[in-house]
Amino acid sequence: MNEENKMDLEKIVFNLVLHGGNARGKAYDALDAAEEGNFELAEKCLDEADQEFYDGHEYQNMLIQGQMDNETPNFLVIHAQDQLMTALSEKNLIKREIELYKKVHELENKVEGLIKK
Repeated sequence: MNEENKMDLEKIVFNLVLHGGNARGKAYDALDAAEEGNFELAEKCLDEADQEFYDGHEYQNMLIQGQMDNETPNFLVIHAQDQLMTALSEKNLIKREIELYKKVHELENKVEGLIKK
């Protein structure tokens, strides 16, 4: 791999980690908002997490398309891929947790309404 390609690889790896971290952070922001009952903000944060993941996925595609058959990915490439895919897994789990928070919030409101009667 020549020096120019190495710089491209470094940029791709950096962006995989960056967007993976941003996606994870936005997903946890969404979870925090849902925990507080702010589901509108939670959805906004999830949309932002999705966009960060898609941005990272573009770099992942660049990496996959640019790999030569005889090249073994280095540790940083593997780590960057792992960061992005872990962020996706956490984001998907957080989406399910938010749905549970919505149900809990609805039940709390119903119980509160029954108590007031």
